[in-house]
Amino acid sequence: MNKFLLKALVLASVNIAFLGNAQFRTQDRMDRLEDFDQKKVSWGFYLNANMIDYKIVLDPRYGMYENHNLVSSKESTSFGAGLIAKFRMNDYLDVRLEPGLQFAQRQLTFNTQSNDIYRDGSLTNAPFNPILLTDKDRNRDIKSTLVDIPVLLEFHGERWYNSRPYIAAGVNYIVNLQSNSGSVEDNQQQTFRSTTHNFAWSAEMGIQFYFNKFKLTPAVRGTFFMNNEMVADNATTPPYWSAAVSTLQTRAIMFVLKFE
Repeated sequence: MNKFLLKALVLASVNIAFLGNAQFRTQDRMDRLEDFDQKKVSWGFYLNANMIDYKIVLDPRYGMYENHNLVSSKESTSFGAGLIAKFRMNDYLDVRLEPGLQFAQRQLTFNTQSNDIYRDGSLTNAPFNPILLTDKDRNRDIKSTLVDIPVLLEFHGERWYNSRPYIAAGVNYIVNLQSNSGSVEDNQQQTFRSTTHNFAWSAEMGIQFYFNKFKLTPAVRGTFFMNNEMVADNATTPPYWSAAVSTLQTRAIMFVLKFE
């Protein structure tokens, strides 16, 4: 379902761009929504498809063995939706607030059985009793429901008939509603924990198309978390999981369709 939605949004964006170019290049065509961008405040909504993954920085002791990475992630496609509030600053700058809800599912694989060599203890971990890692221990399917609140500064060019290009950048405050950060159980009980409150930065580019009744914007946005999302396992847990990861950060590429 997610892959179908991603393909549908990408194809829709491409088709809109071609149709828009054919429709708007005629010089005698009347401009549409001429006063729309003069409003101090305007509203809308958006739909998006995501390609989402983790950026992983491994711990050199527990996350690597003989130059092999012991932890890997698998990207996935997902979807989301949100609202748009745009505040006009001048003819070339707008500030946008675009709160949305994003759904994601990713997989982390911990091939860390080799960390049994540290069972007698080291400078960074206490002694532990090794366990035989099963598939359930090695693989973590991580579901996330993200409340994403980006604030973006948009710089746009002048209208070319009924189209206008733009770029935007800003910061995000993101709440993970499925973080499990308050759980007393950890990866030893198959519970993956991550931070609830997160910060990210975003960059976006797209083309705004003006129709008789609304403005349609296909766009591409990249969102990259700035904080470490990994919550450490309990002190008594063997170093098979969180100890193998120094930094874990979400990164996503979004294909967006906006309606204003």
